[in-house]
Parts: sequence; structure tokens; C-alpha cells
Amino acid sequence: MSTFKTNDGVEIYYDVQGEGKPLLMLPGWTCSTKFWKQNVDELAKSCKVITMDLRAHGESEKVLHSHRISRYAMDVKNLLDYLDIKDVTGLGWSMGASIWWSYIELFGNDRLSGLICVDQSPAQYIGPDWQWGQKGCYDVESFIRLCCGIQADPEGSAAGLITGCLNHTPDPEDAKMLAAEANKCPPYARIEIMRDHTNLDWRDFIPHINLPTLVCVAKKSNIFDWHGSAWVGENIPGAKTVFFEDSGHMLFWDEADKFNKEVADFVCNH
Repeated sequence: MSTFKTNDGVEIYYDVQGEGKPLLMLPGWTCSTKFWKQNVDELAKSCKVITMDLRAHGESEKVLHSHRISRYAMDVKNLLDYLDIKDVTGLGWSMGASIWWSYIELFGNDRLSGLICVDQSPAQYIGPDWQWGQKGCYDVESFIRLCCGIQADPEGSAAGLITGCLNHTPDPEDAKMLAAEANKCPPYARIEIMRDHTNLDWRDFIPHINLPTLVCVAKKSNIFDWHGSAWVGENIPGAKTVFFEDSGHMLFWDEADKFNKEVADFVCNH
């Protein structure tokens, strides 16, 4: 098992497979490298695939401090510096996309050559000027309900996440595995990073991203209205947007073959 320590001393798990142009894949809230089960082996045939578990997620150290999107972005920077890899395509699913937006805001295009945003709205909360936020955590009241659910039933919350993220019913063993992975993230860490994540609005910054970008949008997502995720592609200059017509939020699972092809083509050809 490969690990490294961030500049604030947190042990982070990562994995590298394959050869070719580098691709660093960031999972979403509470999720781990194992969520890429249907993707890494295939992508590693044409790319150098790097995956990591965010702090307190998966196999990374279960620290109960610094659960903010900006700190997670710094952890990503620490990993890229540690590996000394350049010309990386950064892929982020859900909250992982927000981490890349924070990375680019803080560090510019350092070590990056491309960006892939997978089903994430630029703003989580719904308000008078934004109707395409997160369907389950869309204002302060719904965030409080989410927190109560996590504290009262962490395992049930993790299992519900998997059900809500998929359009097709997964194999029972896969569903059990994914829920167990989500449940590795301590309730306190789940709440604190969601607290930060839900209060960020990236609409002012996204039009200033100047990397070749692929945006993947799930048309049947129960997490975001697809218009919100598509807004990202419409507002990054020159971005390519691909719609996944038969997918929930985990489009890389619901339509794995299409996802793998689109990602591999993008990484290898830009």
C-alpha cells in the first residue's frame, strides 16, 4: 500500500497503475479509490492512472481536522509534488470537481494539462438566482437534517448514498462494498467537509478556467439537476460536454464503458 505525508503530517493513501499520460482521479464526498472499480483497469491500458483517498476517507489517516475543500486541494498539490508528475489531467467526480476548482484557483495550472469535471453543480444551495443545486442538501435546514441522519445512523447514511447515486441497481456485493467504503469516513469528517462544500459557490471562478476541459453530465442524477452540471461546460471556455443519458450521479458506474472511452480519448488526445 502506497502512502505519503502531506505538509501538515497527514498520511494519505494513493495508487498508481499503467503507463502513458497521467490522470489523477478524485472521488466524491465520503467515497474512496474503490469507487473506480469499473474504470481504473481499463483506463490504465492507455493512461498512467493515479487515485487517492482524501484525508479521513478510505485508507487515508482518519484525522478530525482541516476538512475544507481548500485543504483537500493542498493535499492534491502535495501528492503531485511528491510524485513529481507534470502534464496531469485532473478528474474530479462530484465534490472531487470542486477540489480541482479550488486547486486551480490556488495554484493555477501548475502540473496540469487538462481537467475533467464529472456531475457537479457550481453551487450546492438553491436560491433566488440558482435553482440547480444539490437535491438533498440545498439550504441550511436540509444540511442540518443531513447532519442528524449521519450522527444517528452512519451506516444507513452510507448505504443510502449508494442507492441515491446510481440509476441502475448494483450487484448486492458491490453495493455492500461501496457502502462499507463510504462508512470508513468518520461522521465528524463527513459533516465538516460537507459544511464547507455546500457553502461554496464557484460561478464567479469557473469562467476563468483556461485548461482543455471535458464535462460529464448525468441526465438521470438524483443528486443534481443536470442543468447545473451542464452549466459548468457552458461556462468554461472551449469545454466539451458529454451527456450520459442513462446514468445517475455515478455515471462512471452506470455507463462505465462510455465513461472510460470518453476519458481515455480526452486524456490521450489533448
